[in-house]
Formats: sequence, structure tokens, C-alpha cells
Amino acid sequence: MGTVVKIKKLRENAVLPKRATEGSAGADLYACIDDDITIRPGELAMIPTGIAIELPDSGMGAFLFARSGLGVKHGICLSNGVGVVDSDYRGEICVGLCNVSDRAYTVKPGERVAQMVIMPVVCADFMETDGLSDTARGSGGFGSTGV
Repeated sequence: MGTVVKIKKLRENAVLPKRATEGSAGADLYACIDDDITIRPGELAMIPTGIAIELPDSGMGAFLFARSGLGVKHGICLSNGVGVVDSDYRGEICVGLCNVSDRAYTVKPGERVAQMVIMPVVCADFMETDGLSDTARGSGGFGSTGV
């Protein structure tokens, strides 16, 4: 058995996250809404999932990613790029969506709106310094490697 993540339904109609296949990295998150929500081009919407989670320790995080079908076929992406659910957060998981297409999109109750991946995180200590070690790349960025 894998890592256990406790899930609490906050509303009766909430759907527990599900991995579509055994090899799926992410578990689908479902819209816990009573009525359709239409997102017009350029608009943002916050979609509740009706669930809260408890990660086993501070060395893990839950990361929310767009569903590829929504993004590629309909231009529906996460408004914050990637959602981060910290290990000590116990509130409802909500998914911020944005419509980057030129057509309105309607989210239906119970629709899969994002995927959640549980991953390890490094809880780093940050230390100020006057210098950093040299590398071949140095401070080159944003296309400096020729790509």
C-alpha cells in the first residue's frame, strides 16, 4: 500500500479523488457545485471540491495541476499555474480556473476539474551568503544555453 492521505468530505455531494489508472500520477479532483459555473473568455473562477486532506507529514505536499484535456481542448487552465496544498492546511481544496480560450466553458457539477499529485518536498533552511560557487553556466538564463 502507498502513502495514506486522509480525506474529509466537507459536503455530502463531494467526490473523493480518484486515479484513472494504476499508472496515473495524479488523482482527479471533482467540482463540488450545485449549479453550472460558466467561465467566459479571460475570466477566472474558484471551483470548490468539497474535500479537505491531511498529508502524513511536513515532507509532503499536494500539488494541483490542470487536466490536459481541459487545457488542450478547451483552454481551461489553473489560474495560479500549479496549486500548492501545504501539509498543515486543513481547509477545503478549491481549484482556481482561468479560461484562455475565445469561447465560454461551463463547469458541470461533479466534473473533473484538476488533478492532484502528492509529492515529497524539501523543507530547506535558507542562509544568506556573500558569494555562490561558480558553474559553467554562471548567471546565464532565459535562452542562454541556446534553446
